[in-house]
Amino acid sequence: MKISERTGRDNYFEDFAVGAVYRHARGKTVEAIENVILTNLVMNTAEGHFNEEAMRATPFGHRITFGGITASLVIGLASQDTAENSLAELGLDKIRFKAPVLHGDTLTAYTEVLSVADAGRADAGVVRFKHWGVNQSDKVVFEGERTVLVKRRSHWGDR
Repeated sequence: MKISERTGRDNYFEDFAVGAVYRHARGKTVEAIENVILTNLVMNTAEGHFNEEAMRATPFGHRITFGGITASLVIGLASQDTAENSLAELGLDKIRFKAPVLHGDTLTAYTEVLSVADAGRADAGVVRFKHWGVNQSDKVVFEGERTVLVKRRSHWGDR
C-alpha cells in the first residue's frame, strides 16, 4: 500500500487556496483528566487548572483548562484536513486565548487558509493557516496561526 492511499485526497499543497475556510468534522469534549494530567506533567503550578475548591470562589466557579491543552485540541481537530500531508511544522504564533475553557466544554475547530507559497523545493510548499476553536455556545475560545510545509501532490500523490 502506498502512503498516499492512507491520507486524504484533497489536502496536498495544491489543494489549499487563500481564503478557503474549513469547519472540521469532529468536536472534542474536554475531560478533567486531560487537563489535570497534562497540567501536572508540564509542571504548570497554577491552581486554577487543578484545584477545584480554590476555583469555586472565582467567577469561573470551576477549574479552567490549561491553554496549552486548548491550543493542542483545536490544532489537533484541524490536523486531518491541514496536516495529514505535512512534512514539517514551521511556525506557530499569534496565539490568543479568548475565553476560558472549562471541563465538560466541547470544542469545534475552524481554519482559514491565509497564504500559500513556494518552498523552493519540488516536493512541498508552505501553507499558513489561521485556526480558531469555539465552545458549545459558539464562543471563540482560541485563535492562532500555524505555518506548515505540505507535500505537493505532483511529487507524493498518485499520478
